[in-house]
Amino acid sequence: RPTSFVDKILKNLQNGLHVLCLLDIRVKEIDWSKMVRGKKVYEPPQFMSVNTAIEQILEIIKDKDNREREFLNEDTLCVGIARLGTEGQVIKSGSLRRLATEDFGKPLHSLCIVGKLHALEADMLRHFAVDKSDIPIL
Repeated sequence: RPTSFVDKILKNLQNGLHVLCLLDIRVKEIDWSKMVRGKKVYEPPQFMSVNTAIEQILEIIKDKDNREREFLNEDTLCVGIARLGTEGQVIKSGSLRRLATEDFGKPLHSLCIVGKLHALEADMLRHFAVDKSDIPIL
């Protein structure tokens, strides 16, 4: 499993920037077990969820040093987004820990990890917060 993406997230957060993570979509992946037998069969599409992305990030940062965990840890603010722009869109904000267990429904999902906040951004995050105590008052 790749881990280098977390280094890029950390670099952006250290610079105070927000990070938009467009989560993996796998379509038209060949089923190699069937390909070996001479049949060209494709696996069904797979879409990464916000929950899976957070789980992977939290797993990777366990091995990071304390200086890096200051910027990216279980309490880091983020926004989980599903089906943005549709009638069934879902937007939820909170800590990585809190959003790891939230239901975002069907794909497509994206994750925004929050950098340095402006007061207006904090107000907007509070509007979508799962638990308003996660969002600082600026």
